[in-house]
Amino acid sequence: MTVLSVRGEPVASYVVEPEVDRRHGRRPYLHPVRTLGGVLVTDLAPEDHVWHLGASLAVQDVAGANLWGGRTYVRGQGYTWRADHGAIVHTAWLPADDGVAHLLEWRGPDDEVLLVEERRISAAAAPGGWELTFAFTLSAERDVALGSPATNGRPGGAGYGGFFWRAAPGPARVFTAEADGEEAVNGSAAPWVALTGPGPYTLVFRGLSGADRWFVRTGIYPGVCAALAFDEPLVVRPDAPVSRRYTVLVADGEVTPE
Repeated sequence: MTVLSVRGEPVASYVVEPEVDRRHGRRPYLHPVRTLGGVLVTDLAPEDHVWHLGASLAVQDVAGANLWGGRTYVRGQGYTWRADHGAIVHTAWLPADDGVAHLLEWRGPDDEVLLVEERRISAAAAPGGWELTFAFTLSAERDVALGSPATNGRPGGAGYGGFFWRAAPGPARVFTAEADGEEAVNGSAAPWVALTGPGPYTLVFRGLSGADRWFVRTGIYPGVCAALAFDEPLVVRPDAPVSRRYTVLVADGEVTPE
C-alpha cells in the first residue's frame, strides 16, 4: 500500500496488490480517500455492489473478459454469473517525481495478457482542497475492444466502465454547469461534473476525451465514472494506444455550480 499526502497530510491510500476475490474484479484501488478536513469520500466493497472498490480503473467487457467484477451483462439474458473474470495486476514500478507510477497487466480469465497499462497517480494542493491526478495509457498487441453493459444491450444509460469513483455512503447530489441531477447528468460530456455528499464534501471530476461520457448515480448509490464505452465500444489498437488523464478536486464543504 502507498499513501499519498498533501502538505504532509495523508489524503489517500493506494492498495496496489489487494486481496480481492477474482469475481469482484481484482485490481488496485484508492481507499480510503479523505478531504484535507478528514471527511471520507470513498466507499469499499459496499453490500449493494461488493465489487465497487473505492476509486479504481475497471471495465466490464475487455475482449469478452469481465475486469469490473460481479455479474456480466449478456445480450438477451441480462446480468449473468459467468466464469469470465480477469484481473488487473501490478507488474513493475516506474520512476516518479511524485506520487505513484507503475506498469500493470490486464489479464483474462485464463491469465492471457490482454492489455498493458502504464499508470501515474499523484496528489497536490489545489484551491479549495487538493487534487488527485489519475493518468494511464493502455497498449495492446492486437485489437482489443472495451465494452459496457450498454454496448452489450442494456438500456437506461448503463454505459459504465473506466475510472470509477464509488463515493462514501449518504445522500448525494450531482451537477454540471448546465445540468442538475442523475437523469440530466448521466451520459453527458460536460467539461466537469461535481458530486456533493455528507460532511459536507465536494468532488469535481475533469478529463473526458474522445467519445467518453459521464456515468453517474445518486439514487441507488453515489458514484461517478468517466466511461470509456458509454455508447459504442472503444478499441485499443497496436498502433493506437488509449491514453486518459483525469483530475478530481477533493474539497471540504458544498461547492455550488457557480
